[in-house]
Amino acid sequence: MKNNISSFIGETSEYDKKELVEIKKPKSWLKSVSAFANSFGGKLLFGIADDDMVTGLEDVQGDAEKISEAIKAHLNPIPEFKLSFENVDDKNIVVVQVFAGNQTPYYYQGDGQLVAFVRVGNESVAATPSQLRELVLKGSGQSYDSLKSSFNFEDMAFTKLRSVYFKQTGKSFENTDYESFGIIDGSGNLTNAGALIADDSPVRHSRVFCTRWNGLTKASGLIDALDDAEYTGSLITLLQEGLAFIARNTRKAWKKLPTSRLEMPDYPERACMEALVNALIHRNYLEIGSEVHIDMFDDRLEIFSPGGMVDGSTLEGKNLRAIPSIRRNPILADIFSRLNYMERRGSGFKKILDAYSSYAQKPVFLSEHWGFTITFPNVNYDYGESDLKSGQKMEKWPEKWPEKWPEKCQQIYDAIRLDSSITIAKLESLLDTGHTTVKKMLAEMQNEGFIRHIGPDKGGHWEVLR
Repeated sequence: MKNNISSFIGETSEYDKKELVEIKKPKSWLKSVSAFANSFGGKLLFGIADDDMVTGLEDVQGDAEKISEAIKAHLNPIPEFKLSFENVDDKNIVVVQVFAGNQTPYYYQGDGQLVAFVRVGNESVAATPSQLRELVLKGSGQSYDSLKSSFNFEDMAFTKLRSVYFKQTGKSFENTDYESFGIIDGSGNLTNAGALIADDSPVRHSRVFCTRWNGLTKASGLIDALDDAEYTGSLITLLQEGLAFIARNTRKAWKKLPTSRLEMPDYPERACMEALVNALIHRNYLEIGSEVHIDMFDDRLEIFSPGGMVDGSTLEGKNLRAIPSIRRNPILADIFSRLNYMERRGSGFKKILDAYSSYAQKPVFLSEHWGFTITFPNVNYDYGESDLKSGQKMEKWPEKWPEKWPEKCQQIYDAIRLDSSITIAKLESLLDTGHTTVKKMLAEMQNEGFIRHIGPDKGGHWEVLR
């Protein structure tokens, strides 16, 4: 039966199912209309139960009219939507396709409430103050970095921008460039982009916290951290200092070649550069009290940036090489492209994947509504086998996976290797797989002796055995 409705269902974050049209409780489903319009669009399927059982509707024409009237009466502004009828298992259902809107926020109004909803996973939840401000900016056709800041241009210095621009392009930064770069607006006011690029940036939450942890987790021990630093100032300074921190905490293995030797750092430098640039440029600066974090462990490097994907979507089931570039802060992105730190067309995912193309280990991307995390595996980490002749650390992989196991077992194995405290909920999101399926595969992998779980279900951790 699930196969019969598969053509109407995309990712779990892009559809909702309702068995009946609840006219007396319209908020129960209109909140999803609001969320889809505020985010990336989606579909509501009426006549299908939560367990995917097709129950059908007795009066699809009448129910469709009620749905349309409710949307027009309770959504402000009214989003673009389309109603259609489908026949599944000889039962009629109504499909409501809601399109992503440009006049955000789209509010649900009713019962004395005026609430804007957004999608978080497979739920429609009320937008946080930060998300609401982003929706207002989107609806006005503006971005945070283009707005006038609360600081004066005359009080700022831009020596770092000038020196890096000359070094990267061979050109001198002229006074007329301040406006063309978007550092000041047409009236000479300092923009938020200008405040973030200034030498001593006055934006207090524009910081990078860096930590080289001792071991595989953040758990307390005799020595919690081997190195740590906190950086403030221009975004250019944050990029340079963040990369320098990674470099000084990175070892280099080497492989002997016939006439030379090939040095192999723990983490491909190009991947680190792309990830940190994206973390600084695409972060949500409306999230006060949150910063970019660089966390280094023995076996991995994690870079966290406040704010998930700009449109609120997840990465479940998506081809990362084909995801279109949507820039939360287009002025900052343009400045960094002029400094040759990134490309205008946006190809960060592709470059990161290309940097790891020659390694068995692959980076892991996790997008949630509150933040974006990239995890880079340490390509030189010793998983149990070493090529003593070349000096290159080799990863120990299972000799043979049981033929009945799907490819997703390998993904689970990789995810646990990179994050021993990963939760089943995160595995579900990463694999785009249901709770029962993930639990079953984990049980089989434990029975076969590939992994084991230590400690309680909540708060324990995983261990790779072979």
